[in-house]
Amino acid sequence: MIEINRNDPVHRDGAVASLGPYSLYVTHLKEGGGVHRSVTLRDMVEGGGRGSVELNTTSALVNYATEAVGFEPNATMETAHHMLLYGCTAPGSKKAVWNCGEMAKHDDTMETSSPCAKGSQVIYAWARDAPPLALPEGVGFQVGGKSPIQYLVLQVHYAVIDKFEDGSTDNSGIFLHYTERPLSKLAGVILLGTGGAIPPKKTEHMDTMCRIKEKKTIHPFAYRTHTHSLGKVVSGYKVRANDGDIDEWTLLGKRDPLTPQMFYPVMNNDTIETGDMLAARCTMESNRDDWTMIGATNKDEMCNFYLMYWVDKTTPLEMKYCFTPGPPYYSWKTEQQLNNIPDKSASILDD
Repeated sequence: MIEINRNDPVHRDGAVASLGPYSLYVTHLKEGGGVHRSVTLRDMVEGGGRGSVELNTTSALVNYATEAVGFEPNATMETAHHMLLYGCTAPGSKKAVWNCGEMAKHDDTMETSSPCAKGSQVIYAWARDAPPLALPEGVGFQVGGKSPIQYLVLQVHYAVIDKFEDGSTDNSGIFLHYTERPLSKLAGVILLGTGGAIPPKKTEHMDTMCRIKEKKTIHPFAYRTHTHSLGKVVSGYKVRANDGDIDEWTLLGKRDPLTPQMFYPVMNNDTIETGDMLAARCTMESNRDDWTMIGATNKDEMCNFYLMYWVDKTTPLEMKYCFTPGPPYYSWKTEQQLNNIPDKSASILDD
């Protein structure tokens, strides 16, 4: 674990602090009248068998508030399948590096735990050689200080680890760009997803939906889709009932999830208000002979739609996740709160 504060010589001099398998790089950058810095979280991973691996590494944040305004991946899809950056009130482990669950079958000596012990939220995700992300002007994720995000935990998922069997290491990670200038527009991410299973030789729709109950105005500005190899289309919507109680579905984003899995500008940036619903669908096509379950390995599947937003002069949503059990237990068609479902257009790339 690494603590960064104003008296840390690494923070002051921009040197490299090496702590066993984990290093922190700090570079000072000036932009306009303020000072920006970039922090690289690098996870040096030693090999240990075949299959997929997910590892976490953590950094304690400064004791004064800062605003994260950009994310620059330092990874390639040839090595890292995907990376998730979590903001935590408390990390899942006090170790510098720990296993997220999948590596236990390869290395029982490494501690296994979830990314966060308390206050878990995803603030950035990367896969398939997606480019850097810069937030809109004046928007940032508040971290450190009195914010709920006291730790950053970087989770790296390696789909194949054969290349590490000879003792080679990896430096996949993320440059975090931040400013100490206070910002009134605070960013947040809500992750929509499902559980469930995909039958063999069939097309399956994996649906999720949640209602916004908090009294806040949400300004969506970016979305990201994520599946593994069976995903064909992922779509996300804002759903609002009109005066006749007919649902109006506003498309926030829709993509082929096997294209670069970056955050793209939303297709409609109308505000999301109290009482509105968020809904997402992943259309999966399986040619496999067996059932495919939702899970972390490259043999499993995932159905995720990330919505990034900002709020003005208030805190982001307390609701960070919107998940349903998925098929065969849940679908939009069995959801009593929904009507006027765009069943066809939500499942194809072009209407």
